Amino acid sequence: MPSPSFSEILNRPTVFADKNVLSPHYVPDTLPFRDKEITKIMEGLSPALKNERPRNMFIYGKTGTGKTCSVKNVISKMGEHKSTAVSCYINCRMYNSRYRVIQKIDKELLPNLDSMGFGLAMLYEKMMTDIESGAKRLIVILDEVDMVKDLDDLLYTLTRANDELSKSSITIIGISNKVSFKDQLGQRSKSSLCENEMVFAPYTPPQMQKIIEQRAKIGFKPHVVDESAINLAAAITGSDVGDARYALKLLMKAGELADEQGSKKITDKEVESARKAVESDVAFEAISTLPDHQQLVLLAIANLVLDKGKNTRLTSGSPEEDDSFLVSGEVYEEYCKVSRHYRKPRRSARWYREYLNDLEMLGLITTVESGAGMRGRTRLIRIGYPASDVKKIIEKNFSIIESKDEEKHA
Repeated sequence: MPSPSFSEILNRPTVFADKNVLSPHYVPDTLPFRDKEITKIMEGLSPALKNERPRNMFIYGKTGTGKTCSVKNVISKMGEHKSTAVSCYINCRMYNSRYRVIQKIDKELLPNLDSMGFGLAMLYEKMMTDIESGAKRLIVILDEVDMVKDLDDLLYTLTRANDELSKSSITIIGISNKVSFKDQLGQRSKSSLCENEMVFAPYTPPQMQKIIEQRAKIGFKPHVVDESAINLAAAITGSDVGDARYALKLLMKAGELADEQGSKKITDKEVESARKAVESDVAFEAISTLPDHQQLVLLAIANLVLDKGKNTRLTSGSPEEDDSFLVSGEVYEEYCKVSRHYRKPRRSARWYREYLNDLEMLGLITTVESGAGMRGRTRLIRIGYPASDVKKIIEKNFSIIESKDEEKHA
């Protein structure tokens, strides 16, 4: 059977009206349940519209709580006013060092500049000259700011740059999924970045339902999505994670499944099928982008779950006696073993506890504190995804890293 033409593919029936609306990168004109947060961001950045320097801002909260979307919404509104304010959005997963961030700022400010081969000092001078000559109020949005390797150096460079500027300024908006992230900053960086702080709470199930209804109404053709399917999607995302990104992925996947099956409706069946596929995608994305040592802690947990002979399991009905939980101490021991295997120097128990907090916030594990008993008080850990899948993803990631290291030394 010959392959179809593009015309045939494009003319196939679809349940979608505008698929872009379901993308996590889409910024709607109105963000439900974020009026208070958006107002606070607007108030914080409004001095730039009066040719004054806004204060730095730090925004944190779990994934999918509308942090990035709210900031982009405000920046879009600022663009409607004539001013010297300019913004530069930077995804710190991609631009994860001081050099790369300043290089990205230069590319935004000076699109025709070929910065290849420039050292940090030259990039910095180019940035400063452009800002000062244009009397610009530059707002640098550092999304997932915790991913920057030399973050203290970056923050110091950008904040102290204001001492050299007379007609212009640089303001930083830092966005992080890690509520505990600021505790890892140096005192100098903490005082400069955390002038204004905001926390975005997870959406509740009723709020998630309204968000799903809003996007479904624009993203799908009329009468495509059953009300019960919206209720189910809201229940899944609201009770589990309160993550609007997850909800949008769930909707999009359900629509794609309906198209594949030639169905004109999205029902509970499509949502349930989409859930399995999305959970797998979310897990892969979350795990693959973790720093090395967090991956190694997660691999240690997966190893212990898979190798029942190695771990000490508890047996009975309460959380601390549930056989799906592991004891924190033995997970740390296994983490030390896998660190040696991959020739990574193990981190201290303090850092290990931070890694557990980060993994829990991403939904990759759950933890509870045990009651006083034969083991004393300890932290009990349960993996959030199939251990065999987690192990496969991490071992593949590290095999790629090892291959690259071998190529470098060849």
